[in-house]
Amino acid sequence: MYDEILFPTDGSEGAAVALEHAIEQAEAHGAGIHVLFVANTTYAGGGAVEGTAIESLRSTGRQAVDDAVDRVVDAGIAAEGEVRDGDPYSEILDYADEVAADMIVMGTHGRRGLDRYLLGSVTEKIVRSSDVPVLTVRVADEE
Repeated sequence: MYDEILFPTDGSEGAAVALEHAIEQAEAHGAGIHVLFVANTTYAGGGAVEGTAIESLRSTGRQAVDDAVDRVVDAGIAAEGEVRDGDPYSEILDYADEVAADMIVMGTHGRRGLDRYLLGSVTEKIVRSSDVPVLTVRVADEE
């Protein structure tokens, strides 16, 4: 039913919890996993993130992707990883199309109240816009 699973990660502990669900789905369906980190270069109007800050985001992303790919491969599942720059919402959907993902597995961050509305939710946007099923994994509330 699922051949290609997309796992977008931000490198957080919550993402690690969601990765376990992605691995379970891949094992159950004989699927491969694509790990994606998007360095959000659109934050604060796009011009605020430059030079060393962008390189730092990319480095953080590469480490998160490498760690996730290693975990997936250790579970005996085929994995690929990529780091991209841009708007996470758009890049995730574009990448899902490019790799013909049949499912997206991602965590939610458990924000409530005003934080949820002020910060927005990439996961919520993906759920509303994705052409493929999205498995969301609830992550503990942030303090």
